[in-house]
Amino acid sequence: MDPRVREHAEIIAEHSVDLQSGDNVVIATPPAADDLAVALHEVVGDYGANPVALNADSRSSRAYLRSSDDFETPEHKLALVEETDVYIAVRADTNVTESSDVDPETNAEYSQANQPILSERLSKRWCLTQFPAPANAQLAEMSTEGYENFVWDAINKDWDAVREHQAQMVEILDPASEVRIVSGDTTDVTMSVDGNPTLNDYGEKNLPGGEVFTAPVSDSVEGEVLFDKPLYHQGREVTDVSLEFEDGEVVDHAAEKNEDVLTEVLNTDDGARYLGELGIGMNRDIDQFTYNMLFDEKMGDTVHMAVGRAYDDTVGEDNERNESAVHVDMIVDMSEDSRIEVDGEVVQEDGTFVFEE
Repeated sequence: MDPRVREHAEIIAEHSVDLQSGDNVVIATPPAADDLAVALHEVVGDYGANPVALNADSRSSRAYLRSSDDFETPEHKLALVEETDVYIAVRADTNVTESSDVDPETNAEYSQANQPILSERLSKRWCLTQFPAPANAQLAEMSTEGYENFVWDAINKDWDAVREHQAQMVEILDPASEVRIVSGDTTDVTMSVDGNPTLNDYGEKNLPGGEVFTAPVSDSVEGEVLFDKPLYHQGREVTDVSLEFEDGEVVDHAAEKNEDVLTEVLNTDDGARYLGELGIGMNRDIDQFTYNMLFDEKMGDTVHMAVGRAYDDTVGEDNERNESAVHVDMIVDMSEDSRIEVDGEVVQEDGTFVFEE
């Protein structure tokens, strides 16, 4: 086994989920990530914790979704998560388009039925990470070896140094009232973040980390956004997504390709038409777009916004949290003819932060 796999597992245990003796741990891995599953079980054993393995196989999921049209919350799965201390989810694909022939409406209904389980998972110590499987390398247009190097270079790093660098942006955004994002003549959007905490993602819940993020006040978003980086969702590529906001709500939307996927996301529930996250990518070690949002949203010189659910930790006690069964991130390239304004002051221009000048 590549020694970087063991290092990956150790970072998850020590840094991301703070694993403790006696913890009940769910390890959800697909077949393509068997090596990491083995390493995680070894590390969990070293800590004296108790693992339960879940098979997160996209083929099985596709078979179920194509044969069923009536979804209810699976109480037995909810009970498992309720008794869990730590939930580790690993992504790795044998076919990145496996779910492309599942109807988007079916995916939306399934997400709604499973929302209580997701909410319970997010209340635990959790980590979502990526194993460098060949299918994901192919989607990124990289060799398997090249993709392995890319993934583990992004994961196996000094996260304390990342935290210190990103803390400079947290200091700017956390006390702020209003943020404006401008990119070319296609994106100009403002939103209030007043009272909502800004979080520093340095590889804890998401591994890799590399972003600073908060939640907009739900009804405050105004303007238009063109997400010029592609979105890969439900096995389909959605390109050139444009959203128009009024009083926080998406009132008009379009996409160059697979607009029906975007439409079904926005129609999932009432909360899916409001923003649940504003994130600023700060990890310049992630320097290549790979059609993998876990990495792409952390790229330096980008911002991302997510329609749907807001994370509890990003919403102040005096503000209302946007609730939804979905949380779908989309990316704006901020490297040219772009700026981020915080309370009227430019804090990033063409990808360069004021504390980097």
